[in-house]
Amino acid sequence: MKKTLYSAVAAAFVLGAAAMPALAQNIAIVNGKAVPKARMDALAEQMARAGRPVAPEQEEQLREEVIMREIFMQEAQKRGLDATPDFQAQMEFARQSLLVRELLVDYQKTHPVTDEEIQAEYDKVKAANAGNGKEYKAQHILVEKEADAKAIIASLKKGAKFEDIAKKQSKDPGSGANGGDLGWANPAGYVKEFGDALVQLKKGQITETPVKTQFGYHVIKLNDERTQEFPPLEQVKPQIAQQLAQQKMAQFQQDLRAKAKIE
Repeated sequence: MKKTLYSAVAAAFVLGAAAMPALAQNIAIVNGKAVPKARMDALAEQMARAGRPVAPEQEEQLREEVIMREIFMQEAQKRGLDATPDFQAQMEFARQSLLVRELLVDYQKTHPVTDEEIQAEYDKVKAANAGNGKEYKAQHILVEKEADAKAIIASLKKGAKFEDIAKKQSKDPGSGANGGDLGWANPAGYVKEFGDALVQLKKGQITETPVKTQFGYHVIKLNDERTQEFPPLEQVKPQIAQQLAQQKMAQFQQDLRAKAKIE
């Protein structure tokens, strides 16, 4: 009798010990169905990718959310919602989206942008902008009529202050309140007529005649000019790397499309 009891206890102990690793892989048993810990880990990883890492004190809350999802899923399955055509179509679309994402992530991992590629792109852009290295600090007064612009030029020649006239008469809402100040800018950033007139001026000079653009008539004053320094590589490296990564990805997609046999 004792031998039989001991055998039963030993068997129960062995079975319990064998079940312990399995229990460790689950966070709960809901209506007889195990909820694997992997679900909780996957949700935590997804939240971390979205910039919301799970703190230790939030783990119980996360566990409860995973359990509630299991409860909801069981209820939905009980009602047959997982067998509807609409659900099946959404599942297929989600499967495709996840698989495509994995493909693109894998491509990025296996085709990283190298420092050599970044340096080459930087050198190319720098060389292309070698001739556009000047910035100009200017003021302007914008009016609707040419006659008004000519009258302003005449007043300036008599000693009127550019800032005062700009504040009173300029139709440019951005610079008018600041005395017509446009700050530092490359001439290419303005409309062509304005930029062309600006580069013809010498420091301290005002346009002799109004400059007509699509916005009206401008009176322009050049206050200063300087050579624009091209930013160092380290300053623009992240932007270049991102741009090259996008270019690689676009080329990858184009190559796949070109190789595909479509009937």
